[in-house]
Amino acid sequence: MYTRQPIVSVLGHVDHGKTTFLDRIRGGTVADREAGKITQHIGATEVPVDVLKEACSDLGCNLTFRLPGLLFIDTPGHHSFMTLRSRGGALADMAVLIVDLKDGFKPQTMESLEILRREKTPFIVGANKVDRIAGWNSQNKPFIKSFPEQTESARNRMTEALYELIGFLYDNGFSADRYDNINNFTKNVAIVPMSAKTGEGIEDLLLTLIGLAQTYLKGELEVEENEGEGTILEVKEVVGLGTTLDTIVYEGVFRMGDEVVIGTHGEPLQTRIKSLLKPKPLDEIRDPRERFDEIEEVSAAAGIKVVTPEAEGVMAGAPIKVIGSRDRNKLIEMVREESHPSIDIEESGVVIRADAIGSIEGLASELRDNEIPINNAEIGDVAQKDIIKAATLNDPLYRVILAFNVNLLPEAEEYLEKTDVKVFQQEVVYQLVENYLEWKDEKKEELEDRRREKITHPGKLRIMEDKIFRLSKPAVVGIRVLGGRVEVDHQLLKQDGRVVGTIKSIRKDDKNVDCAEQGEEVAVSITGVTIGRQIKGGEDLYINIPEGDAKKLRDIDLDFDENRILEEVREIKKEERPFWGM
Repeated sequence: MYTRQPIVSVLGHVDHGKTTFLDRIRGGTVADREAGKITQHIGATEVPVDVLKEACSDLGCNLTFRLPGLLFIDTPGHHSFMTLRSRGGALADMAVLIVDLKDGFKPQTMESLEILRREKTPFIVGANKVDRIAGWNSQNKPFIKSFPEQTESARNRMTEALYELIGFLYDNGFSADRYDNINNFTKNVAIVPMSAKTGEGIEDLLLTLIGLAQTYLKGELEVEENEGEGTILEVKEVVGLGTTLDTIVYEGVFRMGDEVVIGTHGEPLQTRIKSLLKPKPLDEIRDPRERFDEIEEVSAAAGIKVVTPEAEGVMAGAPIKVIGSRDRNKLIEMVREESHPSIDIEESGVVIRADAIGSIEGLASELRDNEIPINNAEIGDVAQKDIIKAATLNDPLYRVILAFNVNLLPEAEEYLEKTDVKVFQQEVVYQLVENYLEWKDEKKEELEDRRREKITHPGKLRIMEDKIFRLSKPAVVGIRVLGGRVEVDHQLLKQDGRVVGTIKSIRKDDKNVDCAEQGEEVAVSITGVTIGRQIKGGEDLYINIPEGDAKKLRDIDLDFDENRILEEVREIKKEERPFWGM
C-alpha cells in the first residue's frame, strides 16, 4: 500500500481565471523558486510535496506533509470534472471552484456548484481577481501576509465582496467563510482570496487543499501497486503518433507492454500499451516545444499520454484497465458496463446526446430532477439518424434533441429542415434544460390553440380481427377506415353510445402519420381500453364528435359518406339527448 496524490479538478465560469490559475502554478509563484519541480504530464499538472513545503514555509506553517503532492486536472472547467468518472462516481477527490470576486456567481459557476453538490465532492472557493479591488496593492505573496498591508478602505471593499460570495453560498445551502476563520472544514466551505494574475493567495490555497486532503481523504488515498486503472480524458490525433489517449491513472501501475481493456462506443477494445509519454517539465502540453519523453511505467495518481496499436471507437470518459493476472472475461464485462451510461430509458421522452459518459449522466440526472423522460441517450455528435429517431416520436413535445457540448453534423442539419424536430445545443446543462422547458410550455399552448380551432370530422372504422397486435396499455390493432377520416387524439364511440379509448398514434407503411382516410388500412394504438373487454375484433366504431363540432359541421361541405356517418352518430347520441347536435 502507498499514499497517492489527490486528484484536484478546477471548475468555474468562463473568463473567471481557471486557466490563469493553472498557468500561475506551472510558471509562477511556487515554480519560480523551485524551477523544474512542477511536472506537467498530458492532461494534468503535478505539484510535488517539496514545492508545497516551500510554499508553506512562507506562511510559517508547521503542518506535517504526508501526501506526495497534488495532481491538478489540466483541462479546466466542469467538462473535465464530468468526464473523469469511475464506476458511476466522480473521479476527482477535491475541487477548486474559481469565482471572480467582483462578478460573483455566473451560469457555469452555478453549473459547477450543482455538480459538486450532486457528487458530494469536497471543494474550496478561489475568490479570484482580488487585484481588481479598488486600492488593493496585490503582490506575489500569501494573502494572509498581504491583507494587513492594505489600506483600511481596500480591506473593507474586499470584505464586502467576500460577504457577497458567502451570502450566495448560504442561499444555496453551503456554509462558507474566509479560510483563516474556519475551524471545521467538514462543515464549512473555505474561501481563499487570491489573484491568479499576480500570484497573491496561491500559497494559501495550496496549503488549504493539502490540509483538507490529509485530514479528510486519508483512507481514500491509500492504494495498492496492482494492475493499473484509469479514465480517458481526451482522444487526440498527434502527428507522428496517430491516435493518442490522454489518461488519468487513478489506481495501480501502467507499464509499457501491458495488455489493457478500453471502453468504446461498441464492444470493449483489447490491445496493449505501445508507449507511455509525457512532455518535458513545464512544456506546453497542447503544442510541446520538444519531443515527448517515453517512460517505462507510471503509478497512480498521474496524467499521461497512452499510445496503443488500436484506438478505434475509444471515447472521452471511457475506462482503461490493465488485464495482468485478473480474469479477462470479468474485466471485459466490467469495462462494458462502465462504458455505457446508466440511464433509465422510457417509451416516450426526449433524445439526448453529450460528449462523454459523465456529461450524459449529468444531463440525465438534471432531466430526472425535472421529471423529463428520456427515450434515447448516446455519446457523440448529433447525426442524421438521431433526427430520424426524434421525428418518429408520437408526442410533439418530445420530438426534441438536447445536445450537450456536441456538434450538429452537416447531414443532420440538412435533414433537420425536413422535420419538426427541435434541437437544443448548450455547454451548460441546467441552461439546456431550462431552454427546453421554456420551449415546451410555449409549444403546449400552441398545440392547445390548434386543438381548440380544430373541428372533429366524421369517421367510422372496423377493428380487423386478424390484426390484433397488443391487448392493452396501449392496445395496438389494425383497422380499416370505412368512411370519413380517423385522426390522432380522436376518441372512439361505440354503437351503444359509450365513449371508449383514445387513438394515440397511427402508423402506415412503418411511418407515423396524423390521420387515415376512407379505404386505408393502418395500425393504431388506443389508450384506455383492453381488447376483448371494452372493444373487440370485427367491431365497428365511430369517431366521437363533440356536440359543438357537430353543429359547426352543418356549415361545412361534407361528402356523401361523411354526411351518412354524421347522421349515424346523431342517431346514437339522440338516445340520451333527443336534440343533440341540432
